[in-house]
Amino acid sequence: MMMERLPTKLWVDALIRRVEVGGASAFVVQAGDEHRGDVLVKVARLDGTAAVYSPSMNMEGERIFLDLIVQGIGPEERDVDAYVKKARERDRDLWVIEIEDRQGRHFLTEDVEGSQSQ
Repeated sequence: MMMERLPTKLWVDALIRRVEVGGASAFVVQAGDEHRGDVLVKVARLDGTAAVYSPSMNMEGERIFLDLIVQGIGPEERDVDAYVKKARERDRDLWVIEIEDRQGRHFLTEDVEGSQSQ
């Protein structure tokens, strides 16, 4: 059964709060549609490497995130930034959140496929 999604702005606010409570930093790089915009989450490890997580759906219709390392995006931060730049140009309703965390934690509560870190 597919659950109704939270408005994107509320979801983003909750993610940023989890990041801050966890001792890391998060920034809205691009604010998209407040109700239905998709969210890319970039995690910068502050050592020149990064990861990017993109929303998807699992077989049950639940929202999950994909670690795009499985598509060859990352771990070099410049490669992640290039992908994010193209995504922003393609979709003006897209939210882009950047998390800065030396441990590489993404703070997502949804399932993440292709990821080694939490």
